Formats: sequence, structure tokens, C-alpha cells
Amino acid sequence: MNESLQNLNGAIQLVLPEAVLLASVCLIFFAAPFLVSERGEAPVGLRHRWGWLSLLTLLVAGWIGWNATEMPHTSGPFVADGLTLFVRGLTLATGAVLVLLHWNQADDARSGESHACLLAILAGVNLVAAANDLVGLFVALELISIPTYLFLLLPRRDAPAQEATLKYFLLSIFSSAIVLFGMSYLYGATGTTNLMAIHQGFASGGNLPHNPLVAVATVMLIAGLGFRLTAVPFHFYAPDVFQGAQPSAAAMLSFVPKVAGFVALLRLLVPAAAGETTLQSWMMIPSAVNVLWWLAVATMFTGNLMALMQTDVRRLLAFSSVSHAGYMMVGLVVGMQGSQQVSGISALLYYLAVYGVMTLGAFAILIAAARSNRRIESLDDLAGLSRTKPAMALVLSVFLFSLTGLPPTAGFLGKFNLFFAAWSQGTESSRLLACLLGVNAALGAWYYLRMIGVMYLRDPVDRSDDVRPLEIPSLVAAAGCLLGTVGLFFAPSGLWTHIQSLVR
Repeated sequence: MNESLQNLNGAIQLVLPEAVLLASVCLIFFAAPFLVSERGEAPVGLRHRWGWLSLLTLLVAGWIGWNATEMPHTSGPFVADGLTLFVRGLTLATGAVLVLLHWNQADDARSGESHACLLAILAGVNLVAAANDLVGLFVALELISIPTYLFLLLPRRDAPAQEATLKYFLLSIFSSAIVLFGMSYLYGATGTTNLMAIHQGFASGGNLPHNPLVAVATVMLIAGLGFRLTAVPFHFYAPDVFQGAQPSAAAMLSFVPKVAGFVALLRLLVPAAAGETTLQSWMMIPSAVNVLWWLAVATMFTGNLMALMQTDVRRLLAFSSVSHAGYMMVGLVVGMQGSQQVSGISALLYYLAVYGVMTLGAFAILIAAARSNRRIESLDDLAGLSRTKPAMALVLSVFLFSLTGLPPTAGFLGKFNLFFAAWSQGTESSRLLACLLGVNAALGAWYYLRMIGVMYLRDPVDRSDDVRPLEIPSLVAAAGCLLGTVGLFFAPSGLWTHIQSLVR
């Protein structure tokens, strides 16, 4: 009994920041109903209190995580290696941005539960990174999915929001079933749910990588996690959900599930506390690389070609999110094929961080630039923004340049790292993948630059005075993202050096 209690205490120590987040979630869920009357009326400004509490919770969790020590070698349910600490820092930082974006998106009566759901989602992402067991990994993925349903519905309950929530709910539970199906087959092939033990089983040699059960597990896990990445053909929910959800919810969906999906794939494909040099010891089946190669190509082309045809801004950004998932899959594919001059996994993690900064910044401007009588829905709503709100148009242009991959923005270095990682692999398939990445970057430039052209070359459609007060939280978030987007171009070495240390 004493040994069990010690193991439990040690496991809690590894996920203490996540425990803080979940404790705050429980507190908000418990207290929020008592502050709202039976008629649904709440004190004016209550949403500001929940926003400050959420930021304080993230700050405390970040402080605890900053002082945490690495514990990469453990047979318990959690692990605290470099990847865990990196994802934790990335999630908490972008979580603060998401809190600011969501500050005024829900009314006072529903803001408490809405912020609690966001904190639960962030805790789930961190637990995915810390998972050292198939059961814990699946529970962490569900800790992301279930609060997301409420997060989509709570801010507004009109028909588009209900449709978006229902579509995401049905496809999410379907993907969760596929992931669980794949995990069950992996357990059947290895006889254990502990990820370290599974990795050791593959590293010891034998016929395990060629086991038919492992082949089925590989296909199921890639398919189930492909939903979170918005990888083709598991992407078709994205445009409808982005269009029907609140802008802050669409911003969250554009980034947070990608972090969870790619980190889960890394946990399944890369042995804990090991680098790319040992990746060959954990290849479920050799054809997994081929499957991911074709998924990356299909995802890039589908996302960019469909985005070219969109006139709704959020549908365009949804397909943009699909294409960027394809870019990041390039890093995953080349990282699984051996050593390169530029690490494929490092390029993936760097681009993941850069993508979060630039895409959340774009959504922040869309929220802040909305008029008092309507949100920014179509490209026509962006027309003449350079004349009505020149500062916002300039900042949004910077984010769009970064999404395009043009200097002087961090998006340029992100795409360059992915391209060079694929090219330096030296194989015919990897260099073809690098060329296709370049072609898709050019395709993406067309619709991003078209948005900039609409802002600067067209007259405003609505010339009425806008008396809406400034969205201070969204502007603060946009300023932070702008600093990261430009700063990571001129001073990328700190982040890049840290990421490279994770895969050595």
C-alpha cells in the first residue's frame, strides 16, 4: 500500500501544473452557477473576473512548470521529458492568448463555464504530452474533446453554433472510437499499455513490427489522430465548424487539436527520452512512412486548392489550417526516415510553435476589427480596412505574410526549415516532397495576398460610423502574437536551440 501511495504521489508531481488547471476548472464549474440567477442574469462584468482568474491560473501553472525538473525515465503513467516541458510551455503561452481572444465572446452568464472548458482543453493537451501509457493517452485526448463540445456551444446557441457543435461531436466520437480500436490492437500485439515497454519491445527486435495486429493498429491510430490534425480525408468537418463557431472557438480549433495530434503521434512513434537516432526502433510497419507521405501531399493540395475558392474568411482559414497540417506532416515524414542536416522533428516542432503565433494573431485581428453591428464573415467585410482601421490592417497583413512564408516573419523560417529538412534527406521521395511543399507555399500565397489586396485596394462596403468600443483583450493578444511573429524571425536561435535539444 505504501509503495502504491508513493507511486501515486510521484505521478502527481509530474503533472502538477495540469492539476492546478483542473483544480481551477472544478472551482469555476462549482462557483459559476451560484453567480447566475434562475432567469439567467449575471452581474455586469462577471466575464472579466473569470478572464482574470483564468490568466492567473495559467500564470501559476506556468510558474510551477518552469521550476519543474525533467524525469524522462519512468515506468509510471506519466513522463516529464523535454517534449513534455516544451509542449507545456507552448500550451500555456498560447492558452493565455486564447483566454484574451475569448474574453468578450461569451456573455456574463456563460463565461465562467466557457473559460473552464478552455482550461480543461489546455490541461488535456499537456497530459497528452506527459502520457506514458495508452490508457492515459486516450483519457487525455478525451479531456480535450469533451470540453470542446461545450466550448463550441456555450458562447452562442443559435442554429449555426448548434450545427457546428453537432458536426464536431459526431465526427469526434467516431475518431475517438478509431483511436481506441487501434490502441486495443497495439495492446493485443505487445501485451502492455505502457509506452516505454512497447518501445522496448520494438527495439528488442523480433517479428513484432511485421505483426498483422500492429499493421491494423498503425492504420487506425493514424486515421483517428488525423481527425485532430485536419489531415485529408479527415478534414471535412473543419470549414463548417469554423464558419458556425465563435471566432475564438475557431482560433482554438485551428491550433490546439494539432498540438495534441502531433504530440500523440510523436509519443507513439518516438521512444520516450530518445531522439531521432532511435526512431528506426519504433516503426510499427515500414509502410507507415508511405502512408504519412501521401497524407501530407493530399493534405497540402486539398487545403490550398479549396482555400482558393472560398469567399468566407473563416472557411478560408479552415482550409488554410488543413494545408498547414500538411506542411507539418512533411517534418514528421522526413523525421522518421533517418538523420538530416536539419532535423525533421525539430522543424515540425518549430513550425508548430510559429503557426500558433501567426494564426491566433490573425484571429485576434478578426475579432478586434469586427464592427458593432456584425462580425467579419466574408472577404467583403475586409474591404477598405486599411482606410477605416489602418493599424489593424497592417498587423493582419504581417500575420498573412507569415502564413504565406515571406520574410521578415517567423513563417518564412518555419517553412524554410521544413523544406531544408526534406531536401537534406537526400532521397528521391523526400526531395519530391520538398518540391511539393514549395509548390503549395506558392498556392497559399495567392489567397493570403488576395486578402491583403481586399484590405488595401478595395473601398469599404459599409461606410457607416463604427461606435463599437475597442476590443482591448484581443488587441493585447494581437500585439503579443505580432511580437512573436516578427521576433522569431530576427531572434530564432533561442527557440530553435531548445527544440533541437529535445531530439538529440
